[in-house]
Amino acid sequence: MILYNITINVSPDIEEDFISWMKETHIPEMLAIGVFDEHKFFRLLHDSEDGSTNYCVQYFTENIDRMMDYEKNHAPLLRNKTQERYPSKAVMFQTLLETI
Repeated sequence: MILYNITINVSPDIEEDFISWMKETHIPEMLAIGVFDEHKFFRLLHDSEDGSTNYCVQYFTENIDRMMDYEKNHAPLLRNKTQERYPSKAVMFQTLLETI
């Protein structure tokens, strides 16, 4: 099992819109491409000095080949949509993990 983890630091002024957009648009788009079998969406429980909130979205796929298909054929467009919608208001980093 491969876990694709995305952590996003979200400015307070876009937080409500960000959550709605993730649930109603972005996550359904991610699942619709057929690479990921399930997902989980979390809010990190910690205080931030600047008032921002961190969110984590986890997508699960069965093997690295499917993940590489996503990276090659889908990731640039989907990442660009997020960056265009929230320029400098939602800063992301990705982590790829494998079940041992």
